[in-house]
Amino acid sequence: MDSARPVAAPAKDPAPSADAAAPAASRWSWRGLPGGARRLRAAPYDPYWLAAALFAAYATISVCRYRRMATMSWDLGIFEQAIRGYAHLQAPIVDLKGPGTNVLGDHFSPVTALLAPFYRVFPTPVTLLVAQALLFALSAVPVTRVAARLLGRRRGLAIGIAYGVSWGVQRAVDFDFHEIAFAVPLLAFALEALLRERWLAAACWAAPLVLVKEDLGATVAAIGVVLFWRGRHSRPWVTPLALGVVGFGVLASALALGVVIPEFNTSGSYDYWNKIDAAEGPAPTISWDTALSTLAWVLVPTTGLLALRSPLLLVAVPTLGWRFVSHEEHYWGTDWHYNAVLMPVVFLALVDAVARSRDSRREWLRSYAGQLPAAVAAAGLALTTALPLSQLIEEDTYRKPAAVTEAERVLARIPDDATVEANIAPISRLTDRCRVLWIGGTRGLVPEYIALQEQNGRTPDQLVDYARQLHPTARFVHIGSGGGVEVLARVGESGTP
Repeated sequence: MDSARPVAAPAKDPAPSADAAAPAASRWSWRGLPGGARRLRAAPYDPYWLAAALFAAYATISVCRYRRMATMSWDLGIFEQAIRGYAHLQAPIVDLKGPGTNVLGDHFSPVTALLAPFYRVFPTPVTLLVAQALLFALSAVPVTRVAARLLGRRRGLAIGIAYGVSWGVQRAVDFDFHEIAFAVPLLAFALEALLRERWLAAACWAAPLVLVKEDLGATVAAIGVVLFWRGRHSRPWVTPLALGVVGFGVLASALALGVVIPEFNTSGSYDYWNKIDAAEGPAPTISWDTALSTLAWVLVPTTGLLALRSPLLLVAVPTLGWRFVSHEEHYWGTDWHYNAVLMPVVFLALVDAVARSRDSRREWLRSYAGQLPAAVAAAGLALTTALPLSQLIEEDTYRKPAAVTEAERVLARIPDDATVEANIAPISRLTDRCRVLWIGGTRGLVPEYIALQEQNGRTPDQLVDYARQLHPTARFVHIGSGGGVEVLARVGESGTP
């Protein structure tokens, strides 16, 4: 991940071209940019065709993974249960977290209710995956658009491509569905507005982040700080606006963590505090090498460290902060979806830093900044060979394995509206039509069926014994297997399943 080597700049700057920066006097004032230059730098269609291409790629990866029954965790099932509740104008009950659990007592993410109308028409997990692909792709529009306006069409498109194939976004696309899909475009539009000095628009785009997840109120507050720093001298009303955004973000997180979530939580508290204070026992030791490695991945292949010159990078601090004070190893690393919200921040900080560096008296810095858009695009495309989008050129990506067909056949024996206890693989095939509980997490409720992706090689008799351990008062019989999935049914009073 070597950054581009600085080269000597010419003794005299060449005449402005399509990719030249705006004059220093007008670079930070969009009103001062000549109309022709604005149109040239805006490249109006590039952000949209790039977003369309990214949507097709993201959706293909997600839907094909679902067809292959390659779900990574229970999150897709959790969000489907919540959105299914919203779609039927009911509480967002997530039985996978425990029978009758309201998801608002786990994380404050009411924004997912926006998908309810679409899920009501298309009641399938694929609806969530396609919506997530669309949201991630949409975030490329403001990134590419503002980069083109500030840096020129070719450099803007290079940064848009680098963002679209960035490892943080690809990891999130590959991790089923998560509510942060809404945060990514909101952040991108908010920071674009900051760079364009549209202060009120920046505040309006940032405010809904508090409805995405409880920790993002701190991110809203950080945006307010940057808004104050960038706009305090431009208009007299910007300072109170910025301070209002800071206060709003802090208050929203405080209310979510201290009032709303505990109100919906059966224990009357926020369950994730124990990932910070290790109340249930000694915290596992996590090497700081992991944190430094994550920071390097966040800043080097994406920005060549130049983003450190931009105050926009402050917006990434709350997310990195809560992750690194926790003792959950997944929060520290580069897997799953945790880094997706950092990607619009670092890439737009890069745009800001490249534009700022054009005024530097250091020739090497001006040259380095000028080469970075192409360099980060090349780095992103090179890394893609080992990331999820590389699956687009593999034939097996588009094939539905015979084992999946067999698994779906045996799961079809479970009737609609049945209560099912399941582990990860069967969940995504059942939550759209059954009440699904997590294996071993039924809290005394005895399900009608148990569906397991069996990896331990247990025989049907051993599985029946396992069901007896889970539910000593009930009797289960094995009714089918296929594609590595085993189904057991509870025996009724009549002696039959």
